[in-house]
Amino acid sequence: MPELARLILGAVLVAAGVLLLTVALLGARGRLPRNRFAGVRTAATLRSEQTFTLANRVAAPLIGAAGAVGIAGGAALLAGAPGMASWVLLIVAGAGSLVLTGLGGALGDRSAARLAAAEPEPPACGGVCAGCDLVAGCRPAESSG
Repeated sequence: MPELARLILGAVLVAAGVLLLTVALLGARGRLPRNRFAGVRTAATLRSEQTFTLANRVAAPLIGAAGAVGIAGGAALLAGAPGMASWVLLIVAGAGSLVLTGLGGALGDRSAARLAAAEPEPPACGGVCAGCDLVAGCRPAESSG
């Protein structure tokens, strides 16, 4: 692997690992706010604060492991893994991080879906949008006489 590519890819793996570890730590502590950018984000997890917090707590160990794999693989690349070993290291660390992140997300989503099934349905409309009467369920059904 060329020197510049090895350094760039190693730095990317380390940076991704640090981000994954940060998300895992915040998720494990229940301090990751519900958002559309970080953490386990599915329809079930974004339904409420409780489902988002639960999903990210469940996913935290695997996402943290993915971050550790990324950091370790990136550090080894930056240290100068020779020849073909650098490509193998890149593939194993990258794939390992992706698989662990995906497994954590799937477990978190499953937990959130179970919790969401136990919660009451949220209202279809809060009544504050300008075009609210265009949304089915926002206004009472008119009875046909």
